[in-house]
Amino acid sequence: MATVLVYLIAIMAASLASASGAAELTPDYYGETCPQALPTIKLLVGAAILREPRMGASLVRLHFHDCFVNGCDGSILLDDTDDMIGEKTAKPNNNSVRGYDVIDTIKSAVNTVCLGNVVSCADIVAVAARDSIVALGGSPYDVLLGRRDATTASMDDANNDVPTPFMDLPALVSNFESQGLSLNDLVVLSGGHTLGYSRCLFFRSRLYNETDTLDPAYAASLDERCPVSGDDDALSALDDTPTTVDTDYYQGLMQGRALLHSDQQLYQGGAADALVKYYAENPTKFWEDFGAAMVKLGNLSPLTGDQGEVRENCRVVNQE
Repeated sequence: MATVLVYLIAIMAASLASASGAAELTPDYYGETCPQALPTIKLLVGAAILREPRMGASLVRLHFHDCFVNGCDGSILLDDTDDMIGEKTAKPNNNSVRGYDVIDTIKSAVNTVCLGNVVSCADIVAVAARDSIVALGGSPYDVLLGRRDATTASMDDANNDVPTPFMDLPALVSNFESQGLSLNDLVVLSGGHTLGYSRCLFFRSRLYNETDTLDPAYAASLDERCPVSGDDDALSALDDTPTTVDTDYYQGLMQGRALLHSDQQLYQGGAADALVKYYAENPTKFWEDFGAAMVKLGNLSPLTGDQGEVRENCRVVNQE
């Protein structure tokens, strides 16, 4: 009997441990522990965008690149150390992903209003992305919260997992499917390119090698900013309204005005064409579906419960 009792206790303990390590995210996670957290993030995101409207797109992209590498765990924020080469210097991120300083400012302010280290860096990134979208004209959506922060990061994983602007549609679909995301998610989340800019380095090949799918007038305007060689960091907008959340991005795809090869792949006579046309013609549905897809993105393999940690400083793991 004693042996059976010990066995049952062990089973119960294992179940409780599993539950604590896999707690579900909730929108009101900080409702009691720090009710001022979300208003503080919103205020500082708004201030950052007021100073530099482009920053909104950068914060959205930061969240996307974080989530696609081992889940939404804030690992992209970790600086390299002697023992770890992290994600910041990976090919998709190096001299490209921005917003780290804004996250640092927000984290410091949130630690102050919360009277301690309460809100994870991963949650701050997720909320900052949502607040950026809303500040630039998009519809609000509830961010599920309760993520914890990774204690390590991997440049190799970032190089392997983040989709590139050079991918064809089958590779994009496969990449998203590996994250549990559908073709519809691919098309909707690509609509995040309604915001922001890209470097010449990432669209030069399309500009000079894909003239059959590129609007001539649009190509001529890009020639002025992106020569055949040099000026890798020269910027061009991803759509005609790079600081406004709208459906111009999809309309641009239908007109051969996609800046990136990967974007034009969504409207190239393939399976994604109907979705692009649908969202181009239905802005309200795009806003609704985009919010739902961002929630789905934010649910990619989060650390919860007793997994990971809540970093005091988003750039470094906590000292024991």
